[in-house]
Amino acid sequence: MKIYRSIQDYNEEKRSVVTIGTFDGLHQGHQKIFSRLINSAKTKNLSSVILTFFPHPRIILNKYNDIKMIDTLDEKILHLDKIGIDSLIIHPFDKDFSLLTANQFIKEFLVDKLKLKHIIIGYDHRFGKGREASVTDLKNYSNDLDFTVEEIKAQEIEKITISSTKIRNSINEGDLITAQKYLGRYFKLTGKVVKGDGLGKRINYPTANIFIEENYKIIPKDGVYLIKTKIDNKLYSGMMNIGHRPTIGSNDKSIEVHLFNFNQDIYDKLISVEIVLKIRDEIKFSSIEALKEQLLKDENYCLKLINK
Repeated sequence: MKIYRSIQDYNEEKRSVVTIGTFDGLHQGHQKIFSRLINSAKTKNLSSVILTFFPHPRIILNKYNDIKMIDTLDEKILHLDKIGIDSLIIHPFDKDFSLLTANQFIKEFLVDKLKLKHIIIGYDHRFGKGREASVTDLKNYSNDLDFTVEEIKAQEIEKITISSTKIRNSINEGDLITAQKYLGRYFKLTGKVVKGDGLGKRINYPTANIFIEENYKIIPKDGVYLIKTKIDNKLYSGMMNIGHRPTIGSNDKSIEVHLFNFNQDIYDKLISVEIVLKIRDEIKFSSIEALKEQLLKDENYCLKLINK
């Protein structure tokens, strides 16, 4: 898969079949669209292109919008690299780009730059300055500009919208099982391992403190989770605490991972943690010793789940 950081950088000679969207989560609804894109490219002998935008248009157009993303941009790229498309274009979305007219966007960007021959688009997709144009307008342009339009039915779009919303709501509530159902994979957090205060090590539960640089990434509800991660091509299971560590009176939110049967130094490493399910809420204990006793119970419970 070739990656282009703007439409202007795209330089393929072959004509293209394109789909456009933010595709947050790359869930099973999106995967059906991508499958259609790839099959269409093979059938029509075209280059398959996904056009997406960063940051999310809602973040730019709605000043106070606090929408959180299921995947970071890097996570999205890694997922898309596995599906077999030819090109991914990540176009910067800013105020200037939002002011392009529909005519400019279609002719100068889709047709002239992407060499558009076929486009797969949702029935309710709108584009151009002020979202002025619809799929009907796109079809009207297609006759004069030599491309065809494949409209995704309302029922399919509704399924995609519902599942995206459900995924975000499920993650917010700590329901990672439902999130996994709609994503078709485990939800994951990717971040750098940084130094903590060393408490975990002192009570024989050393933790990797995960720092996630992207503040637009959605984080599950505070609690303890069963997780797994791959480090140096070896798979490890463990448990993760998300929260404010009320037992020690911390005000800062942290993400701490304890891996079973693991004793490597992984400071400064970038790791991706797949979250299997929530074990319990974060609790304030009467003492550090009580916390340690609960961690042992959590570990035993996780190991039972793994052994099943």
